[in-house]
Formats: sequence, C-alpha cells, structure tokens
Amino acid sequence: MRILIDERGKKYLVNAEKDFQSDLGIIKKEALEEAQPGDTLLSHLSREFKVIKSNVNDFIELMERRCSILLPKDIGIVISYTGLGCGDRVVDAGTGAGAIALHFSNVVGEKGMVYSYEIREDFSIIAQKNLDQFGIKNIELKNQDVKEGIKERDVDLIFFDLPKPWEAVDIAFGALKTGGWLAVYAPYIEQVQLLKKICKNAGFENFNSLECILREIEVKVKGTRPKTRMVGHTGYLVFSRKL
Repeated sequence: MRILIDERGKKYLVNAEKDFQSDLGIIKKEALEEAQPGDTLLSHLSREFKVIKSNVNDFIELMERRCSILLPKDIGIVISYTGLGCGDRVVDAGTGAGAIALHFSNVVGEKGMVYSYEIREDFSIIAQKNLDQFGIKNIELKNQDVKEGIKERDVDLIFFDLPKPWEAVDIAFGALKTGGWLAVYAPYIEQVQLLKKICKNAGFENFNSLECILREIEVKVKGTRPKTRMVGHTGYLVFSRKL
C-alpha cells in the first residue's frame, strides 16, 4: 500500500491498478506501478506528488469509517501498559472501523493474532473492507456479540470499547491466560467505579485506572509555548490483570 502526498501536504491512499485523479491532476497507473517510496510524480497539470510507503497510522487516517475511533494517545498507553509484544494474541471488542485492531495487529506481528468482535453488521462490513484493503492477515473479524462468549483461550490481552463492558468481565477472565490483561476504555467515571467492583468479584487483581491528556507545543519564530487548543478528556483507561 502506498501513499501520495501533494504539494499542500494532503495524503491520498493509492490503488496502483487504476489512474489516480485529484483536483491537482491525473497520474497514470503505469507511473504508479513503477513508483518507489521517495519518488516524486508529476500529474498531467505538472503538480508534484511525493510517494511514501504507508504505515498503520497513515492508513487509519485515510480509511473509511462511520464511527469515532480511539486516539493514538490512548491506544499507545494500552499497548505499553500491558506489555503487548510480538507473537501475542489479543481479543478486541467492539471493532468499529477496525482502528484498534490494526494497531494491535501492527504490534503482535505475523506470529501474533487479533480476534475482533463487532455486534453491528454495518460496522463489520466496513471494518472487513478496511482490513482487506490494507492486506492484513493476522486479524480475524467476527460479527458477534462478545457477551455471548469468547471462543479463544489463553489470550494475552482483552480490550473492550463497549457501552456496558462490565457485562463481559467474567467472560474475559475465562479467556485470558494467567498474567494476561483486561483493558477497558470508559468515557465516564461511574463506569470506572462499577468496573472496579465487578473486576474484583470476577477474580482480577492489579486494578488501575488513568486518564491521558495531550497538549502539543507550538514552535514559532517569535517563541515557543503550549498550543491554546488541546486534546483534553477522551475517556478513562481501566486495567486489571488475571493472576
């Protein structure tokens, strides 16, 4: 999968099997097929497009979606906090557009596996289309309600982004290996309070919750300062471990 970046910095996901068209002109498919990352292509209007090799963040930015997705600031904490690594097995629910599953897939690699549950068929169709377009082989998408059961056993991480995640805590405990993590995204503090009680009753330990607030730094000729606008609260991240 390749990405084109035009003179304005706008990105495009490219299908090299057909001509590329934008308001800055047309690039023939023959030129796209022969292009390598780092090349600069000219449209028929003599406008420049830089070719880069896409990574998971590029693809998620450009892929089709009809729902909100978790931001990298939250996903990164889940990955680092739980120690997710190459060869691990993950259960993810709900899939949405597939962004979280793609991040997990990128970390666990070809030796790992991600099993993603999505109850809504319309979301599942879009997510599967995205996975196929990116050529992902280590994600199995299931159009199923995770509360009806998790078939997989001895998984390393289970991640819930669900309206009522506490309804599947017992199911998660049974599917995790000893030492495995349950991570939950919860928009409201009342959900965190309820999750702590239910996780404890299910047998989980090492309960912890946190919030990540991200503020970028603005660098200008006249000075450097924090940006006046920032990504504030998105949700709480809840972690429990099966020991």
